[in-house]
Amino acid sequence: MGEPSLNKSPSEISSERRLDSWKEIALYLQRDVTTVQRWEKQEGMPVHRHLHHKRGSVYALSSELDAWRQSRKLRFEEEPEAKWEGRAEVNGQEAIFRRGRYWVVLSSAAAVLAALVTIAYVATRSRPGDASRAKIRSLAVLPLQNLSGDPAQDYVADGMTEELIGRLSRIHGLRVISRTSSMHFKNTQLSVPEIAKMLAVDAIVEGSLVREGNQIRVHAQLIRAATDEHIWAGEYQRDYQSILEVQEEVARNIVEQIELNLTPQERASLEFKGPVDPAAYENYLKGRYYFSQRTEDALHKSIASFQQAITSAPGYAPAYSGLAEAYAMLGFRGGLASKDALAGAKKAALKAIELDSSLAEPHASLAFIAETYDWDWPAAEREYKQALELNPGYAQAHNWYAGYLTYIGRFDEGIAEAIRARELDPLSLPLNNALAGRLLAGGRYDEALRQVQKTLELDEHFAPAHQTLGWVYLHSGKQDEAIREFQRALELSGPADTDIQLDLGFALAVSGRNEEARRILEKLEQMHQQGVVPAASVAVLYGALGESSEAFAWLEKACAERDPQLVYLNAGRRFEPLRKDPRFGEFVRRVGLPN
Repeated sequence: MGEPSLNKSPSEISSERRLDSWKEIALYLQRDVTTVQRWEKQEGMPVHRHLHHKRGSVYALSSELDAWRQSRKLRFEEEPEAKWEGRAEVNGQEAIFRRGRYWVVLSSAAAVLAALVTIAYVATRSRPGDASRAKIRSLAVLPLQNLSGDPAQDYVADGMTEELIGRLSRIHGLRVISRTSSMHFKNTQLSVPEIAKMLAVDAIVEGSLVREGNQIRVHAQLIRAATDEHIWAGEYQRDYQSILEVQEEVARNIVEQIELNLTPQERASLEFKGPVDPAAYENYLKGRYYFSQRTEDALHKSIASFQQAITSAPGYAPAYSGLAEAYAMLGFRGGLASKDALAGAKKAALKAIELDSSLAEPHASLAFIAETYDWDWPAAEREYKQALELNPGYAQAHNWYAGYLTYIGRFDEGIAEAIRARELDPLSLPLNNALAGRLLAGGRYDEALRQVQKTLELDEHFAPAHQTLGWVYLHSGKQDEAIREFQRALELSGPADTDIQLDLGFALAVSGRNEEARRILEKLEQMHQQGVVPAASVAVLYGALGESSEAFAWLEKACAERDPQLVYLNAGRRFEPLRKDPRFGEFVRRVGLPN
């Protein structure tokens, strides 16, 4: 588009509202940014660009948008929504027929007649997923845009996005990109084909949400990735308390459009399970929002929100499931005594399953607890398999199961699970880094190095990737390089990160820099007294310094504390200096790992 019309009077121009960005235009039209960019490209929506031509430097005039919207509405917006579509090629031209309306693009009256005959046949036989088109077997749900004008409502849009991903990921035969990767495209200006190429998916779901008091309006659309073609769109205006019903309808409509053959269990997972107390659901969404941030403070807020949801609705299973995940994560990271955290996680997970046995997440939490706290390895594997049967697209469960397989020495299976987790969440830094760790534990050092380099290409400031690279260098005998990487990781993460401090101390010790290693050891011992550092960390550093008697005394403490780090006894290098000691096998036996 060029500059606005010069035929308007100064008073007309001054009275118009000028919208100075794609975001303002989208908010005015109550759609997401990607949609309005497509409307400009494909439907002639009037948008102007500034003379300096910087990317995204656009503006629009409200009067022009209003006029365009009215003309568009007169053309087709008021007509019935298409339920199916037939297409035919006649004389080299494409004819499209949709129930309630049709468009035919032909050059002669005779061709029109021929097209109508063909369309009548095709319309009764063809659907968007017929053999003439590639089947949709993978998709990504982009973050729903919060068009409420209130950033405080972001958690509602983000929460609904996550819930929609969760519903669709339960479908076997459909690869659904996990939340972490999808959230990379929040407020993006990339096109649908560009996003789809990055995520390697066949289709994209995008949409927007507007909340006004007790009312909510949701717009969603399914787009074929390669062609940027709309397959389906729907708009829902309901009371806010009906938001769960909207999620179910959107998920069901998407599945119908891509024509998957669902099992009875999968159909049941898409069914609306009835209304939930609005206050409970509000707190549940806040809990998921805080949980996604993964910091210690956010995890505590997440637990508080889930507990408030349970107070409002004691029978709401997802709130118990979220509580279990938050407790498990906090305990494993040391933000709460592992014994207390994992006991709380187990209680919440069991309650969630009692209320709703179709949920995968509490089974994954139980598996994680059985592995890291109970050391019940057969039970852990049963629960992981149950979780993945209920939700084959649950990336975190694949990642945790990969860890389980690594700890018990089934390295190749663990690597395969880690690859599957990364495929479901390709832009997740933790899952990319975890894959490098599984490769490293399996002795595939060159592949581990390439994978950690890929992770750093995603974000060179991601501290755990530098930590993993330090271990790659240690395995390669490059001790100075390893120390530099651990120091870099500590700079990025901050001096409070005791896990990276431990690895730096280990590298210093095995490099003969014992005095520096002992200074770190003293800090770790002090922090153990404060309940911050697990006993196994102190044992590891004593082992690296060659003081095995002290190391085994601290291992005894770790066993008494049910330290989650003991799952690493047979995997990785931390415990390597102690493995030749006859006493080590006794600890492996007590943890239940294979010798």
